[in-house]
Amino acid sequence: MRKLITNFGKLMDPLADKLLVCSALVCLVALGRIPAWIVIIIIAREFAISGVRQVAAEQGRVIAASYWGKFKTFSQMLMIICMIIDFKTLMPELDILTQALMWIAFALTLISMLDYLVKNKDVIVSGGL
Repeated sequence: MRKLITNFGKLMDPLADKLLVCSALVCLVALGRIPAWIVIIIIAREFAISGVRQVAAEQGRVIAASYWGKFKTFSQMLMIICMIIDFKTLMPELDILTQALMWIAFALTLISMLDYLVKNKDVIVSGGL
Protein backbone atom coordinates (compact mmCIF):
# COMPACT_ATOMS: atom_id res chain seq x y z
CA MET A 1 0.00 0.00 0.00
CA ARG A 2 1.52 3.30 -1.09
CA LYS A 3 -0.54 5.59 1.19
CA LEU A 4 -0.48 8.39 -1.37
CA ILE A 5 -2.70 11.37 -0.65
CA THR A 6 -3.53 13.74 -3.49
CA ASN A 7 -5.75 16.81 -3.71
CA PHE A 8 -7.76 14.99 -6.37
CA GLY A 9 -8.30 12.07 -3.99
CA LYS A 10 -9.22 14.38 -1.13
CA LEU A 11 -11.94 15.84 -3.34
CA MET A 12 -13.19 12.76 -5.19
CA ASP A 13 -13.20 10.20 -2.35
CA PRO A 14 -15.84 12.03 -0.30
CA LEU A 15 -17.89 12.77 -3.43
CA ALA A 16 -17.94 9.09 -4.41
CA ASP A 17 -19.02 8.16 -0.88
CA LYS A 18 -21.79 10.78 -1.00
CA LEU A 19 -23.12 9.55 -4.33
CA LEU A 20 -23.15 5.93 -3.17
CA VAL A 21 -24.76 6.63 0.19
CA CYS A 22 -27.35 9.17 -1.01
CA SER A 23 -28.57 7.04 -3.92
CA ALA A 24 -28.96 4.01 -1.64
CA LEU A 25 -30.80 6.07 0.99
CA VAL A 26 -33.27 7.42 -1.58
CA CYS A 27 -34.02 3.86 -2.69
CA LEU A 28 -34.48 2.76 0.94
CA VAL A 29 -36.98 5.58 1.54
CA ALA A 30 -38.96 4.33 -1.47
CA LEU A 31 -38.96 0.85 0.08
CA GLY A 32 -40.16 2.24 3.41
CA ARG A 33 -37.09 1.11 5.33
CA ILE A 34 -35.90 4.52 6.56
CA PRO A 35 -37.85 7.69 7.35
CA ALA A 36 -37.58 10.37 4.68
CA TRP A 37 -36.81 13.10 7.25
CA ILE A 38 -33.62 11.32 8.33
CA VAL A 39 -32.50 10.99 4.71
CA ILE A 40 -33.28 14.67 4.08
CA ILE A 41 -31.05 15.68 7.01
CA ILE A 42 -28.27 13.34 5.87
CA ILE A 43 -28.40 14.72 2.31
CA ALA A 44 -28.62 18.32 3.59
CA ARG A 45 -25.43 17.70 5.59
CA GLU A 46 -23.71 16.45 2.47
CA PHE A 47 -24.71 19.59 0.54
CA ALA A 48 -23.61 21.86 3.40
CA ILE A 49 -20.19 20.26 3.70
CA SER A 50 -19.77 20.21 -0.08
CA GLY A 51 -20.52 23.94 -0.08
CA VAL A 52 -17.87 24.58 2.57
CA ARG A 53 -15.41 22.47 0.57
CA GLN A 54 -16.19 24.48 -2.57
CA VAL A 55 -15.61 27.81 -0.80
CA ALA A 56 -12.36 26.43 0.63
CA ALA A 57 -11.28 25.30 -2.85
CA GLU A 58 -11.92 28.81 -4.19
CA GLN A 59 -9.59 30.05 -1.44
CA GLY A 60 -6.93 27.56 -2.52
CA ARG A 61 -7.57 25.21 0.40
CA VAL A 62 -8.52 21.55 0.36
CA ILE A 63 -10.47 20.15 3.30
CA ALA A 64 -9.61 16.50 3.82
CA ALA A 65 -12.12 14.07 5.30
CA SER A 66 -12.01 14.03 9.09
CA TYR A 67 -12.19 10.94 11.25
CA TRP A 68 -15.74 11.90 12.25
CA GLY A 69 -16.63 12.00 8.54
CA LYS A 70 -15.07 8.60 8.01
CA PHE A 71 -16.96 7.14 11.00
CA LYS A 72 -20.15 8.69 9.64
CA THR A 73 -19.65 7.15 6.21
CA PHE A 74 -18.78 3.73 7.66
CA SER A 75 -21.85 3.73 9.92
CA GLN A 76 -24.10 4.83 7.07
CA MET A 77 -22.80 2.09 4.79
CA LEU A 78 -23.21 -0.53 7.51
CA MET A 79 -26.75 0.71 8.15
CA ILE A 80 -27.54 0.58 4.42
CA ILE A 81 -26.27 -3.01 4.18
CA CYS A 82 -28.50 -4.03 7.10
CA MET A 83 -31.49 -2.24 5.55
CA ILE A 84 -30.89 -3.96 2.20
CA ILE A 85 -30.71 -7.32 3.97
CA ASP A 86 -34.04 -6.33 5.61
CA PHE A 87 -33.74 -8.05 8.97
CA LYS A 88 -37.29 -6.94 9.76
CA THR A 89 -38.56 -9.53 7.26
CA LEU A 90 -35.84 -12.18 7.55
CA MET A 91 -35.10 -12.15 11.29
CA PRO A 92 -37.30 -9.68 13.17
CA GLU A 93 -35.24 -10.10 16.35
CA LEU A 94 -32.23 -8.58 14.53
CA ASP A 95 -34.17 -5.53 13.32
CA ILE A 96 -33.09 -3.78 16.53
CA LEU A 97 -29.55 -3.84 15.10
CA THR A 98 -30.72 -1.99 12.00
CA GLN A 99 -32.60 0.55 14.10
CA ALA A 100 -29.59 1.11 16.37
CA LEU A 101 -27.33 1.58 13.34
CA MET A 102 -29.78 4.08 11.87
CA TRP A 103 -29.64 6.23 15.02
CA ILE A 104 -25.87 5.88 15.30
CA ALA A 105 -25.43 6.91 11.66
CA PHE A 106 -27.81 9.83 12.19
CA ALA A 107 -25.91 10.99 15.30
CA LEU A 108 -22.55 10.69 13.53
CA THR A 109 -23.99 12.68 10.62
CA LEU A 110 -24.77 15.56 12.96
CA ILE A 111 -21.50 15.27 14.92
CA SER A 112 -19.38 15.21 11.77
CA MET A 113 -21.26 18.21 10.35
CA LEU A 114 -20.61 20.21 13.51
CA ASP A 115 -16.96 19.09 13.47
CA TYR A 116 -16.47 20.31 9.89
CA LEU A 117 -18.27 23.59 10.51
CA VAL A 118 -16.36 24.39 13.72
CA LYS A 119 -12.96 23.42 12.28
CA ASN A 120 -13.61 25.44 9.13
CA LYS A 121 -15.48 28.45 10.50
CA ASP A 122 -12.79 30.71 9.04
CA VAL A 123 -13.66 29.41 5.56
CA ILE A 124 -17.34 30.06 6.19
CA VAL A 125 -16.77 33.60 7.52
CA SER A 126 -14.25 34.63 4.85
CA GLY A 127 -16.37 33.06 2.11
CA GLY A 128 -19.42 35.08 3.04
CA LEU A 129 -21.56 32.05 3.93
